[in-house]
Amino acid sequence: MNDKIALQVPKILLPTKGLDMTKWAVVACDQFTSQPDYWLQVERLVSSNPSTFRLIFPEAFLEEKDSNIRIQNINSNMELYLERNLIKEHLGFILVDRKTPQTPSRKGLIVSLDLEAYDYNNGSQTLIRSTEGTVIERLPTRIKIRENALIEIPHIMVLIDDPEKTVIEPLFKKQSQVVYDFDLMQNSGHIKGYKIDDETTLQEISTALEKLANPENFSKKYNTDKGVLLYAVGDGNHSLATAKAIWEKLKQNAIDKTEIMNHPARFALVELVNIHDDGLNFEPIHRVLFDVELSKVLTNLKNFFGKNLIYRMYNSEAEMNKYTPTKDGIQSIPFLSGNQWGVLILQNPPHNLAVGSLQLFLDAYIKAKNIKVDYVHGTEAVKTLASKTNCIGFFLPKIKKTDLFKTVILDGTLPRKTFSMGEAEEKRFYLECRRIIPEVPKKSLFKKIKNIFS
Repeated sequence: MNDKIALQVPKILLPTKGLDMTKWAVVACDQFTSQPDYWLQVERLVSSNPSTFRLIFPEAFLEEKDSNIRIQNINSNMELYLERNLIKEHLGFILVDRKTPQTPSRKGLIVSLDLEAYDYNNGSQTLIRSTEGTVIERLPTRIKIRENALIEIPHIMVLIDDPEKTVIEPLFKKQSQVVYDFDLMQNSGHIKGYKIDDETTLQEISTALEKLANPENFSKKYNTDKGVLLYAVGDGNHSLATAKAIWEKLKQNAIDKTEIMNHPARFALVELVNIHDDGLNFEPIHRVLFDVELSKVLTNLKNFFGKNLIYRMYNSEAEMNKYTPTKDGIQSIPFLSGNQWGVLILQNPPHNLAVGSLQLFLDAYIKAKNIKVDYVHGTEAVKTLASKTNCIGFFLPKIKKTDLFKTVILDGTLPRKTFSMGEAEEKRFYLECRRIIPEVPKKSLFKKIKNIFS
């Protein structure tokens, strides 16, 4: 544990030799949420094989009536996998090389971060911060899933701003033990992992991160006197916020306030990724509204933004793509509903990002009208959904990844669902695990789990 940089060398659980790794690893649960067929295909591919699919709750199924049964099965499967020694403990970091359909290599490092150094509230000055707004209403369901879980299986990706590539990239020059090397399911690429556990290398990683976190270096780099931001949560913000909520509840209920600080739930397993990695692409997250009429939505948009908003309609996507703003400071948001294309044109926008301006309207409209919205990765997925009757898809522009840290440091969190680190199939796959409830004698295990949050 290095308190200066909120870093812990974790005890990582990996599948034992002989398991089908392609069937073990599945994509993050918050992907393909409006495409349940994807997850049904995953279930068929996995079949009866040990898989992280049995340890997570795909958000496409969150509204199922038997959600409590699914959560109970998740907890039972975790216990089963541990009892049968299907996952084995490794002390150290895991160096990751991920190939996707869009990029030949994206590099990462699996570590544990200290939740004591994390605050997702806007304006926080902690070492670990959110890059986008956290929706508190989304946490209770996730807490329910995690609170009695024996292990965590993260899809969280945390960014570091390391332009000189001093932390992760040098590790690939070392001769490290390969711990996994396999193709990912559903044409999602390939992944290879190396064990990083020798003392010299661990110290080199720590030293490099300490240099990034040095207050004087930080102040010069960003021309600010604000608190050091070392880790910016890129993907899995609500998962990390859930881990934080559970940790705070554990502390609150603890009898021994000193002993609880050694509890494994104090930490969260994440993948660190350098924002300057050539294989890391920022993609926009689009919006799709369901069971709405285009004319009514456009009327509400006009009422919300007033004279600052106009819109234009087009007969085809090709015709719409010919539109270009006539002056600076205008935000343009293309949309599709059925076979009707259009562009929202916003002057004097209330937010410096188009996604922020649109989200201001959507938050109010969804609350007032009880409208269903989905946040979708990839333009083709939006076209498929928005071409259906009574659906509207809004296409958002990209943001520059190199501006992210400075924006968060100076302006606070971005609007929620502002950007995505790659397309849906590029998201982190569940693979590594870590215990978050300590081992206890088997006879008292279920009693311990049942009462830990009572």
